Amino acid sequence: MGYKVAVVGATGNVGREVMQVLAEREFPCDEIAAIASSRSQGTEVEFGDTGKMLKCKNIEHFDFTGWDIALFAAGGEVSKTYAPKAAKAGCVVIDNSSHYRMDPDVPLIVPEVNPDAISGYSKKNIIANPNCSTAQMVVALKPLHDVATIKRVVVSTYQSVSGAGKAGMDELFEQSRAIFVGDSPEPAKFQKQIAFNVIPQIDVFLDDGSTKEEWKMVVETKKILDPKIKLSATCVRVPVFVGHSEAISIEFENEISAEHAQDILREAPGIMLIDKREDGGYVTPVECVGDSATFISRVREDPTVDNGLTLWCVSDNLRKGAALNAVQIAELLGRECLKKG
Repeated sequence: MGYKVAVVGATGNVGREVMQVLAEREFPCDEIAAIASSRSQGTEVEFGDTGKMLKCKNIEHFDFTGWDIALFAAGGEVSKTYAPKAAKAGCVVIDNSSHYRMDPDVPLIVPEVNPDAISGYSKKNIIANPNCSTAQMVVALKPLHDVATIKRVVVSTYQSVSGAGKAGMDELFEQSRAIFVGDSPEPAKFQKQIAFNVIPQIDVFLDDGSTKEEWKMVVETKKILDPKIKLSATCVRVPVFVGHSEAISIEFENEISAEHAQDILREAPGIMLIDKREDGGYVTPVECVGDSATFISRVREDPTVDNGLTLWCVSDNLRKGAALNAVQIAELLGRECLKKG
């Protein structure tokens, strides 16, 4: 016996990817519903590559009673309004927005990192999916932390425009085309021109000079992995359509060599180590698109600190950073808590 699953925000980038991942991984769905805003009501979306088309239902009138799991991929305001209604109706919400991540009564989960936290879902019937840049990073950090204990992390991110949704992808495309024909690219979604440029701002600025995206990486890593870890992040938007990259420098309490770290990462769940010390012996964002792994390359010792390592981490942000992680949470929920199918 399978589950009744609702996908909220089914017409967006992440919502469509959720549909794709559910189908690919053959998640046990007895019934699946595509939910969207009133303006998308009746729009058809495909359930993966199955050929099965689903007509979107209006979230304003949707009754979550009798549904087992709702995967929310529609933004914070939608989650704020409708996630509690779904949860109250007995449907477990897995939310991709930032709205519930730091709620102490809502578990924030990356299944390869803190699966035991799943038991806390029953407090509110809501589970939070972490920020895209945090998700891939903690997958890389967890197996190393277990062996050598991480003290401090300094990370610089190179985040694709798909992290800002369809509007971000459209802006990169339109600005690139404008430049090629001699027109002036006008910023709309981003603070400055994104085509052939990089922007050291993702989300709004906070009083301490950091951005909210950088703050998210700090507090979410502490909640998911270990509150003792000190972390500094610089988050940068780059002119890449899909795939986030991160340069991560790690300081450990205990000694760990690059070779030992490579051995650990090679065997770690969710990680693909591709680390050849030669031209092209690493992974770039273009190569990770459509893949479920978090790719690690360029593992090397950092001579500027005791027990330091530096590595390169790349992942499809629409997958591990959003849709895949949400579906993995649903799978974990089914195995450990609901145990229905």
